[in-house]
Amino acid sequence: MGRLTTHVLDTAHGRPGADIEVTLFRVEGNSLSHVVTTRTNQDGRTDEALLSGTDFQPGKYQLQFNTADYFKNSGVALSDVPFLDDVLIRFGVDDADSHYHVPLLVSPYSFSTYRGS
Repeated sequence: MGRLTTHVLDTAHGRPGADIEVTLFRVEGNSLSHVVTTRTNQDGRTDEALLSGTDFQPGKYQLQFNTADYFKNSGVALSDVPFLDDVLIRFGVDDADSHYHVPLLVSPYSFSTYRGS
């Protein structure tokens, strides 16, 4: 059975991104359908897969990471309008039997992602 997982790495401080709110949406045309909202643990990972089993279906998804709150709570001085507030990653799933791992590497001014394993 396939599943979707994620984790966050704080590249500015060289540590896991702990206690970051993560929301998953299914993208349907121009609309977003809320799937789940959770938080990362001390290792920067969610405690459970975001989607798994029969809930994990092919389609387009969007992950939203609330990174500005994380950096503010970490003592980083951000402007009233942070350069990166919520980081959004849209991606497609074409094989519901595979493991899709979508990590976020983030600093207050940049981010990257890839399909991990």
